[in-house]
Amino acid sequence: MKIAFLFNQKPGAVSAADERYCEWDTAETIAAVADALPTRHEVIELDCHPDQLSEIIARLRSEKPDLCFNMAEGFGPASREAQIPALLDMLGLSYSASDPLTLAIALDKARTKEVLAHHGIPSPVHRLIKAVNQVHEVSESLEFPLIVKPVHEGSSKGIFERSVVRTPTELERQVSEILTDYRQPAIVESYLPGREFTVALLGNGDQVEVLPIVEISFACLPEGALPFYSYEAKWIWDDPAQPIEVVKCPAPIAPELHLKIETLTRRAYTALRCRDWARIDVRLDAHGEPQILELNPLPGVLPDPREHSAFPMAAREQGMSYQDLILRVVDEAVARYR
Repeated sequence: MKIAFLFNQKPGAVSAADERYCEWDTAETIAAVADALPTRHEVIELDCHPDQLSEIIARLRSEKPDLCFNMAEGFGPASREAQIPALLDMLGLSYSASDPLTLAIALDKARTKEVLAHHGIPSPVHRLIKAVNQVHEVSESLEFPLIVKPVHEGSSKGIFERSVVRTPTELERQVSEILTDYRQPAIVESYLPGREFTVALLGNGDQVEVLPIVEISFACLPEGALPFYSYEAKWIWDDPAQPIEVVKCPAPIAPELHLKIETLTRRAYTALRCRDWARIDVRLDAHGEPQILELNPLPGVLPDPREHSAFPMAAREQGMSYQDLILRVVDEAVARYR
C-alpha cells in the first residue's frame, strides 16, 4: 500500500524554551515513523510547511496515495490541526486519525468542555475570558485556586508555574498575559488538587482499546514546584540528557480507580468522535474522582524512552514496539475505510 506520511518538522535550532514549534515533531520522531512505515508499505514523506501548500497538493495529486498517515500539527490559528485533514477531504484522500471537526473542537478547550458537558462527562468548572474587564466577574464566581490557560493551545503551551493563581490580582495578571502574548481568549478553570494521569487509546467504535494508564509523577520536580504538568515540567526540567522520572507506567492505582478512568476516557473519546488514536489527560478532584482535562487526537510519539512520551510508553507496557504502534494506527485507519 502506498502511504503519504504528512508531518511538520521543527526547525533545527529551536530551544526547549521556544513555544512556537513545540507541537511540531523533531527530526528523530519523523525518522522513527518513516522507518516504521516502510516495513509493510511504500512511503512518500511530505513536510507540510505552510509555505509549500501548492507543492503538497501537486505531490498528493500525482502520487495518489492509498492512505495518508497524518501527523501534521499545522501553524497559526485555532484551525491549524484541521487544515491538512480538510485539504485531504477536498482531494478525496483517506487518512489516519481524526477528521477536521474533531481536531478543531479538541484544540478549543472551551468547545471541548461543552461537548463533554452535553454527554455528562465531568471536567473542571471553567469560564472563558475574552477581555480583562471580565476578570472581576470570574473571580467572584469561581473559587480559588484557579488555573489560566490559552484556549487554543496544546502541548502545555502557555501553561506555566505562574498559571496557577490564588488571588484576583494574580488572575488578572495571567489573563492579561494570555490575551496579549497569545492573542486569544483565556480559559480559567478550577484547579483540581488530585493525581494526574494521561491515557492512550487506540481503535474505533466498540473496539477502542485503552492502553496501560500513565501517571504524571510530581515527586521528582524541583523543590517548590507545583504538582501539575506545566510547560516547565514537560519541556525544560525533563531534559532527555538528564531525564527526571516524571511519568510512571503502569500507574499504581487501585482497580476501582483504574476502571473509572478507563470508562471515562472511552466516553470522552466517543463523545468527541476521535478516530484511530488519541491521548486523554485526566486529573482527580478533591474527592478522588477523575475529570477530563483535555483530549489530544494527534498524540505525540517521541521514540526515545528518555523523553517520556506517554503514548509510546503505554504501548511498550502493552508489549508493542514503536513500529508495532505506528503500523497499528495504519491498520485501524484502513479498517475504518473498508
